[in-house]
Amino acid sequence: MDLKQLEHFVAVAEERHFTRAARRLNLVQSGLSASIRLLEDELGGPLFIRSTRRVDFTPAGEVLFAQARRVLAAARDARHAVTQVHGLARGRLSIGAIHGLAPFVDLPATLGRFRAAFGGIDIHLTLDGSRALIDEVREGRLDLAFTQPSDSPPDGLGSQMFACEGMVVVCAAHHRLAGANGLKLADLCEETFADLRPEWSVRRLVDRSFAAEGLQRQISFEVNDMPMLLELAAQGLAITIVPESVASARVRDTRGAPVATATLREAEEPCWELAAVFKGSAAEPLVPVARAFLDLLKLPAVAT
Repeated sequence: MDLKQLEHFVAVAEERHFTRAARRLNLVQSGLSASIRLLEDELGGPLFIRSTRRVDFTPAGEVLFAQARRVLAAARDARHAVTQVHGLARGRLSIGAIHGLAPFVDLPATLGRFRAAFGGIDIHLTLDGSRALIDEVREGRLDLAFTQPSDSPPDGLGSQMFACEGMVVVCAAHHRLAGANGLKLADLCEETFADLRPEWSVRRLVDRSFAAEGLQRQISFEVNDMPMLLELAAQGLAITIVPESVASARVRDTRGAPVATATLREAEEPCWELAAVFKGSAAEPLVPVARAFLDLLKLPAVAT
């Protein structure tokens, strides 16, 4: 058993889905399945109960999950401590990000923790679209970018997945689609849509999903702000499609007009991904300051 196998196991355990875990880890699904089988063989029994839509723990898997997370956290802690000993006393960290990282990554809080740990490092942050950010990493103007990964990443760039989740329809609480399950994209073509601008990764993903089915939709509202997008849906002016975590956060927010969600059938459901992109291998940034930031991001926040 090694740390890589534990990382694979934890990814499947957290995603409860082999396909999403494989995307998160930048692995082919067959390779991930083989890694889990080897771990199960080594430990003497199954760790997951597999079904067509999700996986669940066996009793052994549930015990291992708690222990594996502790081992991986300890390994990251040790690496971070060594990084601090090695210095990083001076330098610069240039980070790029798409809009709307929350609730997936709390970038401001993590930057605050990084400043506290490495006070001599200047921090520069840029917000932009996915394509521009990836180009800036490739050209060396950014050390690290949080963005939707490219379908065909340029040579010399690696990435670490931070989120991989389905997208849902958001509409007003009184809308006819509220609470519906297993909708086809064709069921939405007569609706009025609110969308983000074309440079947003979420917009491009939705556009590709409709195009793949040979469908067109009516976009009457085009904005550059996720809260505005959701508010348009809340007011019954349009429907929209956003990542499930974004929709869930808005459903829980009681300060504005109530919203509802509807799910798409699995075969047509877009999968939204968020990754940290950097120069280096798939698992390791070349720039030490980028490695230090990613290690810190994976550590649990300390309560104050």
